[in-house]
Amino acid sequence: MKDDTRALAWYRRGVVTVGVVTLLIAAHALAATPPTIGIKEFKYGPSMLTVPVGTTVTWVNHDEEPHTVTSGTGAFSSAGLVNDDTFVRTFTKPGTYQYFCAIHPYMKGTLVVK
Repeated sequence: MKDDTRALAWYRRGVVTVGVVTLLIAAHALAATPPTIGIKEFKYGPSMLTVPVGTTVTWVNHDEEPHTVTSGTGAFSSAGLVNDDTFVRTFTKPGTYQYFCAIHPYMKGTLVVK
């Protein structure tokens, strides 16, 4: 009977350990994936994104046409991005950042940094 109790205790510890390790791996995978905003068919997607302060955001142009990522306040601006080019920026201050494509001004997006 005593051996059964010990075996059950070891089994429970093993189950808890596996569960904790699984959660840590999942959390690391989520934290390791930086937010990406795609540019496709003359649209930013997602067009609105909320991220915590200190987050690095990547924009990727998937169109054949060049596009920019330009802040309405002048806080940031990319060069012209051709197909598969990226623009990367780390946001260290909270706020709402409206941006657009300087080549196609009807293309607009919003980034909220909290």
